[in-house]
Amino acid sequence: MKTSNSLLLLLLSILILPKPSLQASPPPSPFLPNQRLIKAYTALQAWKHAITDDPTNFTADWYGPNVCNYSGVFCAPAPDDPDILTVAGVDLNNANISGTLPDDLGLLTDLALFHINSNRFCGTVPNSFRFLTLLFELDLSNNDFSGEFPSVILSLPSLKFLDVRFNKFHGDLPSSLFEKKLDALFINNNDFKFSLPENIGNSPVSVLVFANNNINGCLPSSLSNMNNTLEEIIITNSGLIGCLPPEIGSLSNLTVFDVSDNNLVGPLPETMAGMKKLEQLNIAHNQLSGEIPASVCLLPTLQNFTYSYNFFCSEPSMCLKLQASDDRKNCLPERPLQRSPEECKALYSYPVDCGVFGCTRRPPPPL
Repeated sequence: MKTSNSLLLLLLSILILPKPSLQASPPPSPFLPNQRLIKAYTALQAWKHAITDDPTNFTADWYGPNVCNYSGVFCAPAPDDPDILTVAGVDLNNANISGTLPDDLGLLTDLALFHINSNRFCGTVPNSFRFLTLLFELDLSNNDFSGEFPSVILSLPSLKFLDVRFNKFHGDLPSSLFEKKLDALFINNNDFKFSLPENIGNSPVSVLVFANNNINGCLPSSLSNMNNTLEEIIITNSGLIGCLPPEIGSLSNLTVFDVSDNNLVGPLPETMAGMKKLEQLNIAHNQLSGEIPASVCLLPTLQNFTYSYNFFCSEPSMCLKLQASDDRKNCLPERPLQRSPEECKALYSYPVDCGVFGCTRRPPPPL
């Protein structure tokens, strides 16, 4: 009797338990973009149509409303509403794409990063970028952009990193650029023609690279105002003239100072002994003269000191003990590979007057 009851219970349990479905699982809900992603879709589709060549098919998957799945497009919760997904970054670096930047990119109002270096984009930056108020990093380097400095960049309130190097921008550089709260500024290898303004000292950047432009002016003494932030300054092959201002010695956080391949004259300021964190010092290929201060070669972190192709007439022995130094083509007695005596005599026949360049204020005449 007990066995019959057990079989009955087993049979009932089989009949009562739900049977597994043989049907396939229902398909996932279709992607439903929010209003911001719809605008992003409009912007990115306009950009795709402005692309004239995409040799690696980088943007081949730029179709459909789910822009967060596009190559090089990154989504994140919106800063003002974490429940809304939005396009926060675009990175097309090294894609070798050619084309232009359409006005519709101004619809990407939550964009924080815009990186398109090492492509073949041309034209300039559209004025619609003024709507990208959250843009933190803008990297346009190594493209074919041209025209004057894009003034719309000056209206970006959140910008901290700006890189426009290796393009074909030309003309003046607006002095208001140095009033922006940037952390890094790269404008090297363009065709800018300008003089470094006095308000350059107002810039809080840690890295400043101006190499291979047409500055044709002096290093302002106001650089000393950047002593709390500036760590690297590179202004090579840019037509700098005049003397090195002694005020640069107050740049106590500087690790790299490179003003090689210019037309600088006069002595190396003894105040540079205050650059206690300096690691790389390159003043080669100028017309600097006089004695190299021993205190410069004794800087505690200095590793590389290049002062070749100048007219220095004396160097302390400790300079030759540095990890790397280069003193060729100077006027240093008993050192190999120096300039001829005739070259040295010709330069020292005309003492340098740093005041004639208009870089420093001359003292008033005696009464």
